[in-house]
Amino acid sequence: MLDLKSLAPAVAAMLRDNMGLKDGESLLILTDVPSADELARLDFGATEDFIGRTVLARGVAAIAAEAFPAARVEFLPYSSVGQHGTEVPEAVAGKMKAASAVVAMTTYSLTHTRATAEAAGAGARIASMPGIMARMFMPDGPMAVDYAAVRHETRFFVDLITRTRLVRVTSPAGTDLTFSLDGRKGGADDGFLNTPGSWGNLPAGEAFAAPVEGTAEGRLVVQRGWYPDLSEDMSLVFRGGYVAEIAGGGEVGRRFAEKLNLGVADAPERSRRNCAELGIGTNPNAKTPDNVLEAEKIRGTIHIAIGDSSHMGGQTESDLHEDFIVPQPEVYFDGAKVIARGRSVGSSGGPS
Repeated sequence: MLDLKSLAPAVAAMLRDNMGLKDGESLLILTDVPSADELARLDFGATEDFIGRTVLARGVAAIAAEAFPAARVEFLPYSSVGQHGTEVPEAVAGKMKAASAVVAMTTYSLTHTRATAEAAGAGARIASMPGIMARMFMPDGPMAVDYAAVRHETRFFVDLITRTRLVRVTSPAGTDLTFSLDGRKGGADDGFLNTPGSWGNLPAGEAFAAPVEGTAEGRLVVQRGWYPDLSEDMSLVFRGGYVAEIAGGGEVGRRFAEKLNLGVADAPERSRRNCAELGIGTNPNAKTPDNVLEAEKIRGTIHIAIGDSSHMGGQTESDLHEDFIVPQPEVYFDGAKVIARGRSVGSSGGPS
């Protein structure tokens, strides 16, 4: 059973410190609920996780209403959209635009969607929390972190990214991928979402940028255990900026090959193959490798995404945005090594 009393201090701190919720404002708590098809298709563990997240969101709404009695709190469940980055119904998008602050405690991510971009454009402050779990609010969890320190480290990498033209990423598992960031600005997901139009993940902790379209070349190896249900390594081969091949990965690899429709060069799904993001994790309390929301924030990892990049400075619009984490990376910016096996190097002013 969900223990709301133990969660209440961290939830109140999130709304007060991260979101900057004030008296008289409107807070929208969003969650997706599994469709009838998903209830029939998903295994018991996935179903329990999905429904548990809906229950958690309902509990957070109750805590918010009690902790902020002078704010207007609305809890809004909606039917699952089925994959990360797919748009929510227009009625939900409209509610997001009308709110002062939005907390999206979902299974499928709304971070890289038009609904989030338009709500932020209307002034809403948005925390996207796909895959959130109650334990993340515990004292040693990624929500209970010194966000001032996270901000310092994140901004260090943002500045590096913005000055960089060419990136190479390698890993002990076999990743060897290059792409251009020429002209692209770094972005910060540092946990502070208290100004109008700000948006990002909670828990937070990453610097990011969108690679230049058409420039990604090489291999990305996603290690088993570092993506939900991935029981064997999966390789994504990029050519001309797009995924051209997927090898391994078992059932997960098969699903992605089908989702990207790799057999058809000019398929409508081609935008899903785009190399969409470089992210660098900066949260020292993030630990769990197979929860993507948390794993991509793990200090010392990087992640590469495919699909939509339009909401982080890129030019590709897609109904998919999927992140893949690389542990123990070596990262080179314009030929200089900036991360060695997960530790930053090359600057006494930066983190170690």
